[in-house]
Amino acid sequence: MNGADNSVALTQEDLDGDTLHEECGVFGILGHEDAAALTALGLHALQHRGQEAAGIVTYDGEQFRSERHLGLVGDSFSKPEIMEHLKGSYSVGHVRYSTTGAPVLRNVQPLFAELDGGGIAVCHNGNFTNAMTLRRQLIKDGAICQSTSDSEVVLQLVARSRQTKIVDRFIEAITQMEGAFSLVALTRKKLIGARDPFGIRPLVLGDLNGAPIFASETCALDIIGAKFIREVENGEVIVCTPGGMESYFPFGKRPARPCIFEYIYFSRPDSILGGHSVYDVRKQFGRQLALESQIKADVIVPVPDSGVPAALGYSQESGIPFELGIIRNHYVGRTFIEPTQQIRTLGVKLKHSANQAQIKGKRVVLVDDSLVRGTTSLKIVQMIRDAGASEVHFCLASPPIKYSDYYGIDTPVREKLLAAKYDLAGMKNYIGADSLHFLSVDGVYKAMGYEEGRNNDAPQFTDHCFTGDYPTPLTDLINDDDNRAAPRLVEVG
Repeated sequence: MNGADNSVALTQEDLDGDTLHEECGVFGILGHEDAAALTALGLHALQHRGQEAAGIVTYDGEQFRSERHLGLVGDSFSKPEIMEHLKGSYSVGHVRYSTTGAPVLRNVQPLFAELDGGGIAVCHNGNFTNAMTLRRQLIKDGAICQSTSDSEVVLQLVARSRQTKIVDRFIEAITQMEGAFSLVALTRKKLIGARDPFGIRPLVLGDLNGAPIFASETCALDIIGAKFIREVENGEVIVCTPGGMESYFPFGKRPARPCIFEYIYFSRPDSILGGHSVYDVRKQFGRQLALESQIKADVIVPVPDSGVPAALGYSQESGIPFELGIIRNHYVGRTFIEPTQQIRTLGVKLKHSANQAQIKGKRVVLVDDSLVRGTTSLKIVQMIRDAGASEVHFCLASPPIKYSDYYGIDTPVREKLLAAKYDLAGMKNYIGADSLHFLSVDGVYKAMGYEEGRNNDAPQFTDHCFTGDYPTPLTDLINDDDNRAAPRLVEVG
């Protein structure tokens, strides 16, 4: 059964990936002679969280030094002249995917400012949902903003604080922010890590021979041989100095609601998050999906690479053999030739090829982690049919994405989300599959170890993309007309 018009050509947006786009990654270390090199390595491990730009700021006891560049970590931070410039035993770094602010150099983090008490560098993962509202008020009050990144609002608020101590100024600033954030800041004497009150965005604390480290994920600790200490708690601010660490809870204590998409898609499979192996959780999603879908088939095929762990779990639970029925070309990023209509028609074949020997004449279950706009999925389904599959069943190891994100994940506007436009039958017909199955919301929670499923009165995770239950105010969205009316710089480049 194939109800979709699969002759539809892909746009450049589709060629670059019909998926949820990454957030950002942060890293910081205090008191190590190889601080910059270790930061570069940590950022390399976090590259999956942002590929548009990378930056490092160091402090050598006398001055701050900054290197911020567009492109991948290795494009710039493998050059001896750049690393030699980054002297000092204190360092913070950032990899960026621009959810707020255009991908131009002045938006690349860490952002740095000289204050009356000395310099401060700040890097941020997540999205402030009231940043534009605060920014508009700051500009009205006389502030001069040099970037269009919402992270600059933190620096502006720190600068305007009348508190005496830098820690108190930093805390006063972040308690005015709404939304999701993990922040790492560097001053002349301190490395500061902070996490939003719900713990939506991840942040971990590590140690390397006595040098404290903050990082978005444990994989950044693993690459440099650092020890994982613990996660920064939701709503916690940890201040590290050469003399030790202090912990603050300026938001008060409340239950955590980490982002479920860290488990579904964003975190690296070898990271540990919330005490769980991300890889094992993704296999559990696949197991639960197999229990819920109950498809009779001959072979389980993952959509590489995101669908591999879930497909393994699906195979193990169902007893249906797992095969690499799709081979991914890892050397294609952006389309390497001009995307003419003919090339767009080739579409997904630039990145994926069917392994015909494992598909021909078989009932195939395709497994992927999520379905966003569906434009690439329909091409993959057609590719499997063209390879000779007798049936194609599409299974997603997450619920339908019906709502946009405002916490640092670059989702399309809601009107472009397939699940917001169609019901299950409509989505199935659009992608041209014989059947379409999503993991249920309760199934996600069961796979995470909550046998009773989602606690609707006090949800254990931030899952608004599925449920529309946003845990924080969406102030900028409410004030959207006012924010649009505010003067804004048009980005070029």
